[in-house]
Amino acid sequence: MHTHMLSRLFADLEQDGIALLPDFLTDEQLLGMRSAFESRLQCMRWNNVDGYQKTERHRHMVENILELDQGFVDAALHPALKDVLRKYVGDGYELVEAKGWKSLPTRRDFHGWHGDAWYDQEKVAHIPREVKLGIYLTDAKSGFFQYVKGSHRKQHPRQVQNGELQRIPPSGVLNVRGSAGFGFLFDTSGIHRQSVPIIEPRYAVFYNYHDPGVPLQRGDIEHYRYHPLILNAAFLGRLSEEDRRILGFGNKQNYNRDFVRNSPHAGMHRVFQQVTDAQLLLDNLKERIGARLARIRRQHRTKDNTPGLADF
Repeated sequence: MHTHMLSRLFADLEQDGIALLPDFLTDEQLLGMRSAFESRLQCMRWNNVDGYQKTERHRHMVENILELDQGFVDAALHPALKDVLRKYVGDGYELVEAKGWKSLPTRRDFHGWHGDAWYDQEKVAHIPREVKLGIYLTDAKSGFFQYVKGSHRKQHPRQVQNGELQRIPPSGVLNVRGSAGFGFLFDTSGIHRQSVPIIEPRYAVFYNYHDPGVPLQRGDIEHYRYHPLILNAAFLGRLSEEDRRILGFGNKQNYNRDFVRNSPHAGMHRVFQQVTDAQLLLDNLKERIGARLARIRRQHRTKDNTPGLADF
């Protein structure tokens, strides 16, 4: 990576909390990544059918994007990122989360201004450094990312009311409009949001980098948010020792062996399971009836073809 670019990205992160990476993806990467991402947006995940998760009205969430295409892994380990993150976050940083969303058209500010809460603020007095890489997989003419420049590392991350930003001039907010393939790095302690209104659906993916040794907040532990990454072996053939460290190879620090996710819709889950069991039972019954009818037809054909006395 060119020394001047590294200096610029680092300086932007330090001063504004955000740094832009126009044309971050090649056309080939973008094509493969978007196609793989869209394949998970055909339906919700259910039983053995891959798809998106639905945790809120206005977004479809695709988790574990490193499974989907080589481009997602290559983007996560881009040399430009590794140089900047090592300098800004520290040598112990790892990629701890990789997922994306399809944001649906709406005029509601459903996410709001905020800093990303992730560490245990009762155990950690300082503000640990965490950086996210955002990448647009579609053009972001509306519903683009917004960041209050210079708001990072000023306070522990929290939800921020609109009224608290009344004194911020328009020039103090960076509107990250961009075409598909556009990337941006930002310190998650800074105040940010997805802008509204969202006129057309927007695909975006986010990679989360921080030191996994920092104590996590209780909610993220209970929901097992920062579990070890789920990877596709087909995409891991060219990893360096540093790449394996960044992806958390062998790091069981936040591994929960016996984790079971509690469903917030347990009743609906049971109904779906009963309907699926009934459908499988019906399919099995149809298969057995079909096999029985086939045997009867074979027996009739055999009987009809048996030679009689007139044939001798």
